[in-house]
Amino acid sequence: MKRTLITLTGLCLSTTLLIGLPAVAQTKAGVSPNLTALAQSSSAAVNRSATPLTEGNYKGIRLDQKPGDGLVWLPDVPFTRGVIEFDVRGKDVLQQSFVGVAFHGEDDKTYEAIYFRPFNFRSDDPVRKVHAVQYIAQPTYTWQKLRNDFPDKYEAAVSPVPDPNSWFHVRVEVASPNVRVFVNDSSSPTLVVEQLVQRRGNRLGLWVGYNSAGDFANLTIRPVQ
Repeated sequence: MKRTLITLTGLCLSTTLLIGLPAVAQTKAGVSPNLTALAQSSSAAVNRSATPLTEGNYKGIRLDQKPGDGLVWLPDVPFTRGVIEFDVRGKDVLQQSFVGVAFHGEDDKTYEAIYFRPFNFRSDDPVRKVHAVQYIAQPTYTWQKLRNDFPDKYEAAVSPVPDPNSWFHVRVEVASPNVRVFVNDSSSPTLVVEQLVQRRGNRLGLWVGYNSAGDFANLTIRPVQ
């Protein structure tokens, strides 16, 4: 029964996404929103300006740097559980690179997210190094609250360590109640957490943090296997 439900979820997601063509394409690997087309939509970004990005095999979107968190929601891409894969690039500048993905969004302030701090990837400080990837559930469970109340439970180091100034690949598996994060070709998860909330929202978006820009490409969403 469980296998049937997963299949139907994936079929429903794909059918919905096909309505948005050419903004979304369906492939054997899942559904792939056209991020360069999304960047041309003035209504998609929240507290950011978005521009198309084409750089070799990386075709996607660039979000600029501003105070406060920023988002670009994906229209017509409902998401409750599944696998989110994408390439992302930040930079090795202290406190100016927070890049990731938001899911289960209810509005611009209420969502869960997984994000990275590339400036901590290669830090010589062992405390900072453990703060490389983070789970949050806004607005209640901010990174500050989670770090104070549950030290090192909702964040972790990334190994093998990516180049903080280069593209790296992310796979986020959302299979309630657990979220698992994989980086590059690692077969072991970098972070495994149990969700802190039961969201009703189904919005999915690309996320950047305070004073942070970010590059995103090659986004694919597919059902959990």
